[in-house]
Amino acid sequence: MRHLHSALLPALLIPYLAPSPPPPAPPQPPPTTVPAIARTWPVGVRPPVLRTWEPPPTPYARGHRGVDLAASPGTPVRAVAAGRVTFAGRVAGKGVLSITLTGTGLRTTYEPVRATVRKGEEVTPGEVVATVEPTGSHCTATCVHWGLRSGETYLDPLSLLPPWLLRRPPSRLLPVLGVPLP
Repeated sequence: MRHLHSALLPALLIPYLAPSPPPPAPPQPPPTTVPAIARTWPVGVRPPVLRTWEPPPTPYARGHRGVDLAASPGTPVRAVAAGRVTFAGRVAGKGVLSITLTGTGLRTTYEPVRATVRKGEEVTPGEVVATVEPTGSHCTATCVHWGLRSGETYLDPLSLLPPWLLRRPPSRLLPVLGVPLP
């Protein structure tokens, strides 16, 4: 019995004497910086922003998890950047389209829309991927709700647009004076 205690004692004490492993690293939050990779607005040339992104203070608090862009029913909706369609269908009676942007892990969403692409399809910047539906919008006028997520974190989709696209007005042709007509 004495030998049994001698053999068990080190086995019982080693976990207390050995240095404990470091605690696991806390999970890293998703990136909050967004690469300005968009090459076009989702609708129009530079649509009016009816409501801006208002991040909620906590995951389940009130907020506006995207931007609302003015758009008439039937307006083409374009992919802002290259990606793969991860969802195209109806949620709570509204048409919803989600595209995971290539090489970023970011996912854009558009609603209420009628998708013209299917889950799994690759899309290119500027490609028409849907049309605006006449009903299902939470706006007072018809609009497209454009969202952006990294994992479970909502981000401002306007941050995908490079500064030149945010500020650039539509092109206009002006008369050239003093040049003879052909």
